[in-house]
Amino acid sequence: MRKKTAWIFLLMLVFTWVFASFVLAAEKEPLGQEARKFIGLACGLGIAIAALGGGLGQGIAISKGLEGIARNPEAQPKIFIAMIVGLALIESLVIYVLVVTFILLGKL
Repeated sequence: MRKKTAWIFLLMLVFTWVFASFVLAAEKEPLGQEARKFIGLACGLGIAIAALGGGLGQGIAISKGLEGIARNPEAQPKIFIAMIVGLALIESLVIYVLVVTFILLGKL
């Protein structure tokens, strides 16, 4: 099993090295006005959708967590810890969208 995993890792490393050299060797051309409009639109929509999805997901998670605690108060520590971890993962996805948006805005 370790031998197979090592080969897969080595193959991924080689493919990454080969394709990264092609990508980094590509010539950069300046962005046109149309591309700038779409980048701005993508940034705005990305943040809006991420905030909407994150807010809905956190609201549902908190609702179900509190409902579970209300039904079984002895399970409160287990439910609370799982709920906090889930909320942190939801929030990390929203922060990831924010970082991608900043990267796109840097290309303007």
